Amino acid sequence: MPPARRIDRIRARETRDRAASPRGHRVAVLACLVLVVSVTALAGIPVADAVEGDGLEIGTTASTANASTPGPRIVAAFPDPVADDDVGEYVVVDAAGTANLTLSDGESTVSVPPAGVVALSAHPNATRSLVDAPVVDAGLYLSNGGEELILRRDDRVVDRLAYDRAEEGERLNATTGRWTPRGLTPRPVVPTGPANATAFVLPDASDVPTETLEEADERILLAGYTFSSSRVADALLAARERGVRVRILLEGGPVGGMTTDQREQLDRLVAGGVEVRVIGGPHARFAFHHPKYAVADDAALVMTENWKPSGTGGRDSRGWGVRVRSARTADELAAVFAHDADGLDAIPWRRHRENASFVEESPATGSFDSRVDPRQVAVDDVRVLTAPGNAGTAVRRSIGGADERVDVLSPRLDVEGRYFAALVAAAERGVQVRILLSNAWYDEESNRAVVERTAELRERGLPIEARIARPGGRFGKVHAKGAVIDGETVILGSLNWNAHATTENREVVLALDGTEPAAYYAGTFAADWERSAGGSEETGWKTKTTLALGALSAVALAGVALRRTVEFE
Repeated sequence: MPPARRIDRIRARETRDRAASPRGHRVAVLACLVLVVSVTALAGIPVADAVEGDGLEIGTTASTANASTPGPRIVAAFPDPVADDDVGEYVVVDAAGTANLTLSDGESTVSVPPAGVVALSAHPNATRSLVDAPVVDAGLYLSNGGEELILRRDDRVVDRLAYDRAEEGERLNATTGRWTPRGLTPRPVVPTGPANATAFVLPDASDVPTETLEEADERILLAGYTFSSSRVADALLAARERGVRVRILLEGGPVGGMTTDQREQLDRLVAGGVEVRVIGGPHARFAFHHPKYAVADDAALVMTENWKPSGTGGRDSRGWGVRVRSARTADELAAVFAHDADGLDAIPWRRHRENASFVEESPATGSFDSRVDPRQVAVDDVRVLTAPGNAGTAVRRSIGGADERVDVLSPRLDVEGRYFAALVAAAERGVQVRILLSNAWYDEESNRAVVERTAELRERGLPIEARIARPGGRFGKVHAKGAVIDGETVILGSLNWNAHATTENREVVLALDGTEPAAYYAGTFAADWERSAGGSEETGWKTKTTLALGALSAVALAGVALRRTVEFE
């Protein structure tokens, strides 16, 4: 490697290290990154079909030319592997059967074979484990501090790719000019057909999640953000004892930190032979691993709630969930789980625990009457949505297709965001829009802004209204993220309706088509909505801010700045 390149790389890394810690660095650059398809997908699937528009909205640090022109093109660049001296860096080129191609970075020029898609690398042995394309030995070295790559046929430029600065461990999509962590392949919307399902809400039906796990005979795959439920842990250990293979994947750095209760339960599970991994480290593929689902044999359980007393335990939050009896749905979620749990950033619990710190937190102890029973419903079609990749666009398209009514239950909304804009656009078409928001103190400012904005829109004659939930002893706070559209479609899952969750988090959502599931969740929504009627002075905030702040740990306070873009637990 030329000495100048070594100096360039050292300076680039020093700049990054000064900017932020590894975890903080990913949060700091969230606005500049988007997650896109793998090299394999780029070679054969149109980008628009793969990511469905859930990408960067504000420009990028890279520029491209001839990206949509048929013929030879630069597909991707990986300038900064997580390796000494960037061993394994590469550029992917699609020669499209064209002879006499060369690729230059202004200092070196290498020949490109006239085959299809190939990766050009000065370290082919190291590169082969990093890319799903044939690797060709080429003496091309990439600068982390900025580069312009030019693809020529004879002396004519046929494509070029320029970037200002490489992101360590991330690959640049030459078509979109966006960076994505290596090893992340966004998925398309996957329809899995009709199914019988159990619709339920929390805190009313806290038995459904544990019953689902207790019925498993062969496999349990449990994915979550946080986990501290001793009841769920007991069900998992019992499954393991009867021979079920049990795997768990969680977030390694939740906002506010991991709790001592979570440490205790995960220690129990690992001691009992359960495989537990967490997503973490400086090169994690997601800002947060945030889904709440489980696969139990051929049953797929998807929820809005965490695996903790306040969520699945029924001790606090209003949540929505569904258990779908469908092998196709279960297998699709199993594929998502395998993609995530088998990555390099999926760290075994014991190794993560060695350097982890933990905070004390009192578990939720609320008690609520069970008034809404689970219901067996027939679903006409199930669609599996995931983020990064397709969930945000799919949700907004569903709103965009509404003809009569959209009811939304959400912890919070951003009045400047694309989801709220989609709801306003629906109201402008004459669709009746109702938005029920969280009563938690930390959502007060943003949710009052939504209420005030919808009031202004109603004065203009638009059929849109927002309310703050008044639990009335039925639950503690709103934590569900769901919608009922035209009495025909239900959307529920872990996706918070904001740009960060759409493009940076792992999220899992189900869309359920059918009048039966729509009627169930619409009925629950209507009851919560009616209880929340009242003046602005009677919005039912759960706690006073001063008391709540007194209960927060110092670590949790450090995460308060993030609470409106990520889920505050």
